[in-house]
Amino acid sequence: MQTRFIDYVNKKQLFEPHQKVLLAVSGGIDSMVLLHLFEKSGFQYGVVHCNFQLRGEDSDKDEDFVKQHVCSHGVPFFNTRFETEEYAGLNGISIEMAARELRYNYFEQIRANNNYDFIATAHHQDDLLETFFLNLSRKTGIRGLTGIKEKSGCLIRPLLFANRKEIDDFARTSFIEYREDRTNSEVVYQRNFIRHRILPLFQSLNPAFSNNLSETISNLRETEEVYTFFIEEEKKKAVSVKGTETSVKIERLLSSPFPRVLLFEILTGYGFNPKVISQVFQSLNNFSGKQFLSKTHRLVKDREQLFITQLPENGKQVFYVEEDETRLFEPLNLVVEKMPAENFQLEKSPDVACLDLDKLEFPLLIRKWQHGDYFQPLGMTGFKKLSDFFIDEKIPVHEKENTWLLCSGQKIVWVVGHRIDNRFKVTSATRQMAKIRLNKS
Repeated sequence: MQTRFIDYVNKKQLFEPHQKVLLAVSGGIDSMVLLHLFEKSGFQYGVVHCNFQLRGEDSDKDEDFVKQHVCSHGVPFFNTRFETEEYAGLNGISIEMAARELRYNYFEQIRANNNYDFIATAHHQDDLLETFFLNLSRKTGIRGLTGIKEKSGCLIRPLLFANRKEIDDFARTSFIEYREDRTNSEVVYQRNFIRHRILPLFQSLNPAFSNNLSETISNLRETEEVYTFFIEEEKKKAVSVKGTETSVKIERLLSSPFPRVLLFEILTGYGFNPKVISQVFQSLNNFSGKQFLSKTHRLVKDREQLFITQLPENGKQVFYVEEDETRLFEPLNLVVEKMPAENFQLEKSPDVACLDLDKLEFPLLIRKWQHGDYFQPLGMTGFKKLSDFFIDEKIPVHEKENTWLLCSGQKIVWVVGHRIDNRFKVTSATRQMAKIRLNKS
């Protein structure tokens, strides 16, 4: 294993012997094997550990275990603790995503402040296969299918040459101590479900499955290089950047052999999701002036070009409600429930929106109201300008200025805290409903 490790580092040119590597060590078997290989190699390294405080006493014991081991070897050690659940709630993301954001931001901070050249994680071959299936289940492009890369910027994965069984065998024969994470045997999380349920089924069908899929992913990476080269050449013809504004020539975009793919590759770089990008593509032959928003940018369709500008940085102006989210804390405290319509019980409170789930296009958008906005108030057959609705409802100016809208695509679903749109109400034909509650406390 030691020889294969050094050969892999050299073959993939992960780093030079004089460069310093920051190892991300959790205390589990994979990261402790990685640490052991660096200890025996003579490479320059330090260790970083994150305590996400998700497993109570076990998390603290992991931290103590890694700290004692590293300090006994006289190696630089960096560690921190995160309020992971609180961070996930405040940002409206999953625990897994929160932990990922927190740790990689911290890793980069330590790397930059302490003059390390690279950050090394203990991802191995089985992680590569799990990521392939995980991305496949989420609907992905070719980049998602190529999985984890051995080197990406300052991030390296020196264990990708080995699979889980090889790492387990090496840890046993080398008497490497590690901490067992009980959540690795649970199937609660998506990755663990793939690890313990999906991959063994394929392996039982074909014992060579893991090696075959690894080779397939390697072939896809070569295909990705060709794809990326073509896209970059097409971008040069259609896209121009002046200062903070990006423009896309519509005629040149549509003359591309694959205009929809090219538009996708251009707009994903500005945070637009696939559903919004599809709406932009459908609007290319329509009237000008239409606007589209991502979390960070605004796109305005002109007659001949698409103009993309960054949203103001004085606070987020647009927020999203993803399909699987049940709780938001920003910009409003919202609780989202989904249930069969047969269990529907009408709540007359303006702080509760009962909506036909099948009529909603996710992700939903939360934004402040703007002059010119209109909707179809519950109980009405015609449309009304929002400004007129505020006047009719005698809503004071200060409250009007702080009013948020829940939107599905370009349509207003709910003037939050006031009235839902009649088009999204629950009817006798509704099968599934979404109940969204505004908590003001």
